[in-house]
Amino acid sequence: MKIVRTGPLAFTVAFESEEELAAEARTNLSAGGLRLPTAEKLAIFSRLSLVLRLAGGGEATASATVVAPLPDGVALAVDGDTAALVEALRAPPQTPGEAGLEEAVEETDDEDQGAPRGNVWDRLRSISRMEKLLLAPKADRVERAILAQDSDPQVLYSLLKNPRLTADEVIRIAKSPFLTFQTAEAIMKSTQWLSNLEVRVALVHNAKTPPAFAMRLLHTLPESEVRTISHGAATSMALKQAALKKLQGYT
Repeated sequence: MKIVRTGPLAFTVAFESEEELAAEARTNLSAGGLRLPTAEKLAIFSRLSLVLRLAGGGEATASATVVAPLPDGVALAVDGDTAALVEALRAPPQTPGEAGLEEAVEETDDEDQGAPRGNVWDRLRSISRMEKLLLAPKADRVERAILAQDSDPQVLYSLLKNPRLTADEVIRIAKSPFLTFQTAEAIMKSTQWLSNLEVRVALVHNAKTPPAFAMRLLHTLPESEVRTISHGAATSMALKQAALKKLQGYT
């Protein structure tokens, strides 16, 4: 199991094999718990955001509460149906184009409950730009997944005003080839979103991110990510040189 801290109270938990997931499901997840191996000091009753992954499988998000210290980490009480969480991890990986729609769970009013996703897709394709801009701040999860793929930068910016937006959705927006200065700036100004390592990494690796923003974010990344940028993953020569210079400071 690999653990990466992605924010003050956020972690990515990666199971390296089905056997490892099965063992955790049998001993802890089946009872609504999770063992989080970490050297981080986490106070009892702290609320955590988790992204769980299985190598070769799926990905799921969850919230959890620290309930006890362990010799090598902490014990968590995971919110919701942990059996469904395990099934989501065992699901086959999706292609990038399908992921947004398949992961989305509708949060609409009763009159919209159960509407086929294809109908939502067709409806959003047929509405005007102004209707999309008005819908984005109040869109449900399925609608947001479709709007996040829109080629109109203003639609992406309007999505950031949606109070139900999740970190995964912000990451998709940060990776968008239609990112603009305005949208990148809105993400940069949010402490909640910028505390997520994956959001910062997505912005740094997006060629549409203003260079000044990428430079500022570079100094918040872990050494492994800075090394990746220095080895050719930079979006500009200036960013690569800054990464090389930062690496010299580690030695």
